[in-house]
Parts: sequence; structure tokens; C-alpha cells
Amino acid sequence: MGYSALTKIFTLTSLAFIAALATTPILLKFLNRNKLGKQIRADGSTPNFSKMHQHKAGTPTMGGILVWGTLLAIMLVFWFLDRVLNIAYFKNFDFYSRKETLLPLGALLGASVVGAIDDWLDVRQLGHKGRGLRFRFKLMLYTAVATIGAWWFYFKLEFSAVHVPFVGGVHLGVWFIPFFILAVVATSFAVNETDGLDGLAAGSLMIAFFAYGLIAFLQGKNDLASFIGVICGALLAFLWFNVPPARFFMGDTGSMGLGVLLAIVAFLTNSVFLLVLIGFVFLAEALSYLLQLFWRKAFEKKLFLSAPLHHHLEAIGWPEAKVTMRFWIIASVTAIIGVIVYFLG
Repeated sequence: MGYSALTKIFTLTSLAFIAALATTPILLKFLNRNKLGKQIRADGSTPNFSKMHQHKAGTPTMGGILVWGTLLAIMLVFWFLDRVLNIAYFKNFDFYSRKETLLPLGALLGASVVGAIDDWLDVRQLGHKGRGLRFRFKLMLYTAVATIGAWWFYFKLEFSAVHVPFVGGVHLGVWFIPFFILAVVATSFAVNETDGLDGLAAGSLMIAFFAYGLIAFLQGKNDLASFIGVICGALLAFLWFNVPPARFFMGDTGSMGLGVLLAIVAFLTNSVFLLVLIGFVFLAEALSYLLQLFWRKAFEKKLFLSAPLHHHLEAIGWPEAKVTMRFWIIASVTAIIGVIVYFLG
């Protein structure tokens, strides 16, 4: 049984990589033809960032469509072959499940659509100050997505406790709902802050999802592990074109959607507190941004030359590829530690 589950997971992962790699040129052509290129701010509000990244202006964005689009296509194909055409062989590869993958799919698509709208408005220089959706409005929309997820977990899946490593289950009761919303929204914006260098967010996400895929497999959640495997395969194909110099960027439709998904996967595996380790890079990036805001408010000066942290390291002279690769190394080490803690705790 274990062998067949692994066969399913790795087959779907490989298929996602091949499918995403094959369709990327089509997506790139579409993005270029419609002039969906990244806008780099040059209004003086972020001088260091603008100076370091002005050469990237016009690079296609919304590349996150590749990841969630590949997932949706593969899930629908195998669902159709299994449950509509009733071809017995494909039942082995159908990973649609009300209990394990329906909620992650819905949350990913909901958050990704909001991100796509924001990306489109930003590219067209529409919305709030020509930069897309106003922050508070985005926060409301992602909170709404997280609230639906919290309702599903609490009332449908009957989650009301969280597992704390080395402590055990902690019953939160109805407080599980606000805790869930806070964790999902915070994770999505942390991943979004990390998406600032070629390959940085995609590589860090792939590492984090791989760790949670392993945990899901060890828990016997094979449909969820397959779901995560498809995400990893698609992210790997995305990285093929996103490593420096990037052919396209992930955009909010990728970073926000995948950030929401990462948090929900953490809850589904009852290991949300491991996000501190498995998603350490995202945590560090978000904290550096918040510290910068606090420092400017409290002391009227910057703590970092530019925020979040990866831009500060660029500003002090680190090449972009060095920052990205070293963050990947950190993400790999902390993800391994997170999996070890899962075993021990």
C-alpha cells in the first residue's frame, strides 16, 4: 500500500513538472502579448529598491497562474477519467477528496483570483494610486477567504484544537477560528513579502511544501500529499524560468494564493506551529518588514537600508543570486529541523 501511494505521489509530481514546463512558453507568450509586465515604482518612496530593480521593469508577472493552473488541470483530468468515464486504472491517480483536498483547492483558487485582480490593476496602473487594490481592501478579501476556511475547519472538519510540539493538543474551542484566520492571513502576506528576488519565493515555497508533503504522507493523508506533490512539481517548472534572470514573476496570484495554501496545509496536518521552522524564511522576511515600519514610526529613521531583509542584503552589496541561494539553504535546513521536531514532538 505504501508503495502504491508513493507511486501515485511521485507520478503526479513528475506529471505536474512536465505539464507546467510544456505550457510555460504559451503562458509567457500570452503575458507578453497582453503587456502584463511588472511595474517598478520610481516615485522616490523606495529609492534603494527602485535603483536595484529598475532593470526588471516590464518583465511579465502573474506567473503564479502556471502553478495553480497546472494543479487545477491535473486534478480535473484525473477526476473526469475516474469518476465520469469510470476508467478503473485512473482511480489510482484521482486525488480529489472532500476531506483532504477540497478546502485547499478552494482556498488556493479564491486567494489566487484576488491576487490576479490585484496584479492586473497594478500592471494597468489602476486602483489605489495606480498600484492595484488598496492594502486594507486586500486585507479584507484575504480575511474573507481565511474566514471561510476557518468555518470549514471548525464546523465541517470539527477542528477545535492545535498540536504544540512537546506539549500536545491545546484545545482552543471557538478561539480556533480567529487563530486560524490570523495564521492564514499572516502567512499569505509573509510569503508575498518574500517574493522580491528571482527564484526566492518559489524555491522557499517548494522546500516548505515538500516538508509538509512528507508529513502528510507519514500521516496517511495520501490525497493531500499528492496535492502537495503537484504543487511542488509545478513550482519546480516555474523555477526553471524564474531563476536569475527571471523570464517572469510570480505576482500576487502566486505568492498570496500559495501563502494561504501553505497555512491551510499546516492546519490540515495539525502542525501549524511547525510553520515557524518550515516557513522560517517567510517569518524572517515579514518580521524585517514590520521592524522597518516600527523603527521609522518610533525613531523616524530606517533600521534596514531597504526592507524586507533580502533587499537590505542587496543594498549592502550581496548579488541577487547569492541572497536567493543562501535563503534556499536556510529554508532547507530549517525545514529539515521542522520535520525532525515533528517526529520528536
